[in-house]
Amino acid sequence: MLDNLLNNEKVEAIKSLLSDGNDFVILTHSRPDGDAMGSSLALLHFLKSCGKSATVILPNEYPPFLSWLPGIADVVLYNKMSEHADNLMRKAAAFFCLDFNNLSRIEDAGKVVETLPAKRVLIDHHLDPAPDFHISVSHPEACSTCELLFRVLWQIGGSDAVTKEIAECLYTGIMTDTGNFAYASSRKEVYYIIAELISKGIDKDLIYRKVFYNHSFGRMRLMGYMMHEKLQYFPKRNAALITLSFDEMRRFNCAKGDTEGFVNMPLQIKGVRFTCFMREELPGKINISLRSVGDFPCNKVAERFFGGGGHKNASGGEVRGSMSVAVDLFMQALESFSSELIM
Repeated sequence: MLDNLLNNEKVEAIKSLLSDGNDFVILTHSRPDGDAMGSSLALLHFLKSCGKSATVILPNEYPPFLSWLPGIADVVLYNKMSEHADNLMRKAAAFFCLDFNNLSRIEDAGKVVETLPAKRVLIDHHLDPAPDFHISVSHPEACSTCELLFRVLWQIGGSDAVTKEIAECLYTGIMTDTGNFAYASSRKEVYYIIAELISKGIDKDLIYRKVFYNHSFGRMRLMGYMMHEKLQYFPKRNAALITLSFDEMRRFNCAKGDTEGFVNMPLQIKGVRFTCFMREELPGKINISLRSVGDFPCNKVAERFFGGGGHKNASGGEVRGSMSVAVDLFMQALESFSSELIM
């Protein structure tokens, strides 16, 4: 059995919100990933099963390989339907804020939320949550927000609170945020939850294929080019770097989500403990993805050199400038963290 995650005060506070309100808005971070979408849609199904009106509002588009998730057709994209989204937020009895720790992570929607009186419920596993939430379920030790949401629903409604649709969403988030259980998933509680989700009738192998075998032809060509031409290996630092320029991504007709998982690939090289993937999605705007294994703190690299943050083994940031500037920062990071990398 799972230990209770929430104390009685938080359980009763969430139950009270659900009892008193009818209209709810679920928010998640910009460029939503599997954990963001899985947790948001799982909560959407739960609220609807309670007879509530609920809407998921995203700052921008989700990757196509998640388009099969149940309920995804009903999400509202703030960057395309801001007026409609604002009206929904003004009506909300409460906001459920999933998989982000600061309202800045939901971009323009966060500026609206700040002005509204409705209570905000945080469910998240990132470090250092902002003090902007009335109820905070923040546990960085969790493998994913989907793990936390399962445990919240379990305490609120028991096993029957998790339907097959909810289980499919939660499994997707846990699977993707652990790299298919390659990291951040050593705690026994994770596998207790997975067993419970499978007991709801989900097909975990089919979910894997839908997520990982659902990419474009352009991605396959881009992957070959990336591995042959763009992968840099630094054996003396046990590190690797991949860069893709805006022009290179256009050359391969790179669609949203096509570069998902690229940052993890160099970790398959023997001895590599730290990888960085830089992609110029707009001219002069370099998105930084960082991954590590073991105790190497890539979140500290993100904070110090790329204005970002995240988890110890999975972090990100951004550089406004040229790719050469971003690469120079990476080389400075290798030098600065050389003692930790060559342990």
